[in-house]
Amino acid sequence: MADAIRAVVVDDEPIARRTLRLLLERDPDVDLIADCDSVAAVPIIRDQRPDLLFVDVQMPELDGFQLLERVGIETVPAVVFVTAHDQHALRAFEVDAVDYLLKPFDDERFAVTLRRVKAALARSEAIGERPATPAGEGRYARRLVIRQGDRLTIVRVEDVDWIEAADYYACLHVGTKTHLLRQTMADLERSLDPARFFRLHRSAIVHLERIRELVPHAKGEYAAILEGGAMLRVGRGRFEELQKRLTG
Repeated sequence: MADAIRAVVVDDEPIARRTLRLLLERDPDVDLIADCDSVAAVPIIRDQRPDLLFVDVQMPELDGFQLLERVGIETVPAVVFVTAHDQHALRAFEVDAVDYLLKPFDDERFAVTLRRVKAALARSEAIGERPATPAGEGRYARRLVIRQGDRLTIVRVEDVDWIEAADYYACLHVGTKTHLLRQTMADLERSLDPARFFRLHRSAIVHLERIRELVPHAKGEYAAILEGGAMLRVGRGRFEELQKRLTG
């Protein structure tokens, strides 16, 4: 990368900032221009326009998400959340974070984060530029975060074929794979773009682009046949709305 990556570290704990500072100073491609708390970070980010922001989630006065709202998410091309709490991961990726670094982390995990940052910045036309987000696109989830022990698996929403209710979980069907997500169907439905996803009945949400055929089913109902061959019942009273979504 021709120019150094200009980075800012934001955390309310001095020890946490010092740890990140020491790790970043090892990399000759990174120029750390500031480490501070969230309140002090606002004018620094606005004035310096850094390429990379490492930011904690839970901080007094301004948390990580409030900080991004204050300065504008488009201001920083690459954002990495650093936190001890995994429950904010989905929201982090909804604002297009490059990575979600869980404390405590080791040098190897941090190296993975830096590689992701460099790859993301390399894909941009130039450091300091963030592609504009189409109006309304940011309202809906682009990724779903699956917790498996200490591992977080990221599933792109566009890759999901359909979603099935499974007690207190939702089962994501992604090609030949399935993932269990601890989230209600109602919450998932609200987080998904209605132009792409449709609630067939109480226990199933389908990606509209995966539907290849609608066929008569039992008792006057219809079923949706998906690309992979799955057959999903269309709830009574939902068929007409489904037709409108598919043709409109």
